[in-house]
Amino acid sequence: MLILPTGSHCHIFEVLVSMNSIAPKVSALIQSEMNGDFFPRSVNLVKGHVDTKRKEILYTFLKTFDKYESLFTLLKDEQAFYEKPIELRHPLIFYLGHTAVFFINKLLLAKVIEKRINPKFESMFAVGVDEMSWDDLDESHYYWPPLEEVMAYRRMVRRTVANVIRSLPMSLPIDWDSAFWPILMGIDHERIHLETSSVLIRQHQLSRVKKHTLWSSVPYSGNAPCNELLPVSAGTVTLGIDNQAEYYAWDNEYGTHEAEVESFEASKYLVSNREFFEFFKDNGYLTDKYWSEEGLQWREFSNVSHPTFWVWRGEWHLRLLAEEVPMRWDWPVEVNFHEAKAFCVWKSEKTGSPIRLPTEDEWYRLVDEAGVKELADERAKSNLHLDYGASSCPVNWFQHGAWFDVVGNVWQWTETPTYPFEGFKVHPLYDDFTTPTFDNQHMLMKGGSWISTGNEARLSSRYAFRAHFFQHAGFRYVASNAKPKQQYVPYEHENSVSKELDFHYGPTYLEVSNFHQNIVEELLPFVERRGRALDIGCSCGRSSFELARLFETVEGVDFSANYIQKAWQIAETGQVRYVVPTEGDLVDYREANLNQLSLAETASRVHFSQSDASNLRASLVGFDLILAVNVIDRIHDPVQFLTDMSTRLHEGGILVIASSYDWDHRLTPRKNWLGGFKKDGESLTTLEGLKQALQPSFELINQPQQIPFARRETQNRFQFGYCELTIWKQRVVGS
Repeated sequence: MLILPTGSHCHIFEVLVSMNSIAPKVSALIQSEMNGDFFPRSVNLVKGHVDTKRKEILYTFLKTFDKYESLFTLLKDEQAFYEKPIELRHPLIFYLGHTAVFFINKLLLAKVIEKRINPKFESMFAVGVDEMSWDDLDESHYYWPPLEEVMAYRRMVRRTVANVIRSLPMSLPIDWDSAFWPILMGIDHERIHLETSSVLIRQHQLSRVKKHTLWSSVPYSGNAPCNELLPVSAGTVTLGIDNQAEYYAWDNEYGTHEAEVESFEASKYLVSNREFFEFFKDNGYLTDKYWSEEGLQWREFSNVSHPTFWVWRGEWHLRLLAEEVPMRWDWPVEVNFHEAKAFCVWKSEKTGSPIRLPTEDEWYRLVDEAGVKELADERAKSNLHLDYGASSCPVNWFQHGAWFDVVGNVWQWTETPTYPFEGFKVHPLYDDFTTPTFDNQHMLMKGGSWISTGNEARLSSRYAFRAHFFQHAGFRYVASNAKPKQQYVPYEHENSVSKELDFHYGPTYLEVSNFHQNIVEELLPFVERRGRALDIGCSCGRSSFELARLFETVEGVDFSANYIQKAWQIAETGQVRYVVPTEGDLVDYREANLNQLSLAETASRVHFSQSDASNLRASLVGFDLILAVNVIDRIHDPVQFLTDMSTRLHEGGILVIASSYDWDHRLTPRKNWLGGFKKDGESLTTLEGLKQALQPSFELINQPQQIPFARRETQNRFQFGYCELTIWKQRVVGS
């Protein structure tokens, strides 16, 4: 029989009469009943003609942008946009604005466009939340704009990006240096949030959502199959893509990784709700020995006793996007990493087999053994890319070799924390997408879910979440005596973070004492009020901690999430370890330690966050002192920045500028330089330019000082220089 959900946009599903004989060819039977258009796949960036490719990118952008907005039709009323589905996240109004803002901010950063549409929105909606732990509750209070204003902004962004796509010069192939790359980045960023926002909607109160035919769930459920382990032979896996890849990819997918994988056994099916119920029924949630130390802490703090999407209404129900349905026992269970791990420990005890989650390498070996191919330009042979409905489906619908759901249906947790492949490089337009996850706390998930689209649905995708996170994620288990290999993470060895940490917290070089400490000591005679300070361009945080010797609270902000991540870690734990190069492949091991620097007591008074100096959050106001080190010669419009500072200080507040005046037209258009050029035949210095820009609102109250610095590059090579320090006091109105 056929079950047809109501509504012209719903998909059709073939349901076999015999509930116990879901044949391997069922997906082909379903596919044969499908008609009409489906959500566009990733754009091939190599093959084709420029004119055709431009139309294809435009079509993909518009379909993605509109599909994302359609997701929010599941919210029942406007109030649902402003109530948090969970405390650890912003309300949904943020995510509606965030993906549009992302396009504008990245296009500005890439210098594809020159003007902002709404600077306030492009700051407010810029940075999301990646909490460090399950108990890291976000108590911030935000004043979100009305829904109609956010939708009006989205319409302007839609027109702007569409016009850019139509007019921007194009050549093939398109790579990550292309002017089209931020557009492709924005498209796949929005597709990620299509999925993550759907999870938040699923976690919203049921009274705040409503069903919609555009987002109808799979209407079928039957008896859950009995799971079994099937052998996977040993073999080699080769991962990573190169710069000539045909499709958009995130930076963590580039590079190379090769591994020999021992033979193992993998479960035929994803773990179903029925199979997981056996763990629940055996008091798995109450038996401490099944849980890791961190998992146990999460379980006790969260007071969980069953999977988060299970709902008890006299009998078990399953929460879907906008409804609760009788439990779908043959659908995959959806749990976080801690729950999946606990199940595996329990299963191992019950069976006597070495049961655990697969590693990333083992998952790819299973992909090869099962003969799974990349998603093609046809309806998927997996529950992927929204091809079959807005939910999971039975675990025995889509067969891949001897297994089912090797890809699709729900994401699959692995034992592997994300790490960089050899040759990994950070993309300069999005330096905080991947590197903050190289912390052994973000676990890789593979295979994608029913709502994974674009890059997410590709075999090469590498998405990782913290162990306590919920996605549309479940798991399959493997049996293997091989111990999962923890990959070496050379994050702080191979980029500027280690050198920046050493500049902030390392020893004295060339008899030059710590630059950040010297800056703050110079301020002592000029600081009268010691309430709040703002440190713009705080990098890894040393100057913020030094300021906290003088001020009750200090806000440290920096554009780079890489630096902010380390500053936050030092504030939280008091230390961070890093390495510095000596010569060749040799390194020295160092530690930044607040206690050793007599700064431990300052940590509680410092708060770090990511923010663009050119577009600071509106909430960053009311300061007694603002410090900006090496900022004015690294931003697009220094005059605008300086003008903005007067609105963020208390009357009579202090503005501190320190800079080497290293003007670079690639960072600041020459027309916006404060100095360093001839004007009317005479040399205009940056100090004179600062006076001209600040004179209406500030007076210079110190004799400009040259503060020396010495940065270590290697054991025998250093960068030595000076920053000029100027201190300005805001004029009191009427004086």
